[in-house]
Amino acid sequence: MTKFLIIRFSSIGDIVLTTPVIRCLKQQYPEAEVHYVTKKSYKTLLENNPYIDKVFTLEKSLNDLVKQLKSEDYDYVIDLHNNLRTSIIKFRLGVKSFSFDKLNFQKWILVKFKKDIMPKVHIVDRYMKTVESLGVKNDDKGLDYFIPEKDEMPLDWLPENFRNGYAVYAIGGQHETKKLPLNKMVELCKTIHLPLVLIGGKEDVEIGDRLAPPAPDGGAFQSNSSEKAPPSGAEGAVNLCGKMNLNQSASIIQKATIVYTHDTGMMHVASALKKKVISIWGNTVPEFGMYPYQTEYEIIENKELNCRPCSKIGYSKCPLGHFKCMNELKFS
Repeated sequence: MTKFLIIRFSSIGDIVLTTPVIRCLKQQYPEAEVHYVTKKSYKTLLENNPYIDKVFTLEKSLNDLVKQLKSEDYDYVIDLHNNLRTSIIKFRLGVKSFSFDKLNFQKWILVKFKKDIMPKVHIVDRYMKTVESLGVKNDDKGLDYFIPEKDEMPLDWLPENFRNGYAVYAIGGQHETKKLPLNKMVELCKTIHLPLVLIGGKEDVEIGDRLAPPAPDGGAFQSNSSEKAPPSGAEGAVNLCGKMNLNQSASIIQKATIVYTHDTGMMHVASALKKKVISIWGNTVPEFGMYPYQTEYEIIENKELNCRPCSKIGYSKCPLGHFKCMNELKFS
């Protein structure tokens, strides 16, 4: 029996973007075992995937992880992360491997000189290229996200006026330069003419409360935040930031009519669930190849700046101080 090991340590969006490789590999090698290794904090993204036979996690010790992996006697390693740690794993396992080309030089040229020599190919198709020599082809069925039954959020958990359709706004982001500032979030919310659910992590609770002030009488969606909220365009919205796990947030997205999101992992979760996505871009650009995949989408970005992209990932603040890539965005 053939055994494959796929490696991708992080993060939410990047792991979701590898799901076509997992599915196509398992379906086109049905007798094989497909294992996956990631960081412990991202295991929930993979443990419900029916195309994966076993998930390993990197916790504290790379040595301990390698010992576990060696005992599996893999035939092939598919490295979709391609960094120092994955190179160590491949070397120590000593089996044939296939590694994802991160195109770091092309990205550097785009960031440094604003010259786009990136291939006009989505990163999913570049991930698929990694397994091309194994005869694995893209089935063009898009991304996967599997929500366990225990995390399915019933529609009646939301207020009654949400049950005929609602929008989701994923307000978070790993880097500040990939998120709208608060005043622009308020401006965006005023253009959304559906009941609105805000989702994000615990770090987004305060901003969520300022966008959607908690009900004065408490209730199911009352926050513990002491921050007083200014008037906003999201009156009557539900702030669920910090109140749900990742799968529960995905369930809320699954039942939504439309999803607004920054260039973050939730954009790819929404794509996997085949939602219409309004994708908001700041210091990064879709030309890096990580725009919504095989779902209906619109991109909102400021294409009039010669300082963009300033990074392939993001910063804690605008390097030039003006943050025009977000501050000058227009919402219709």
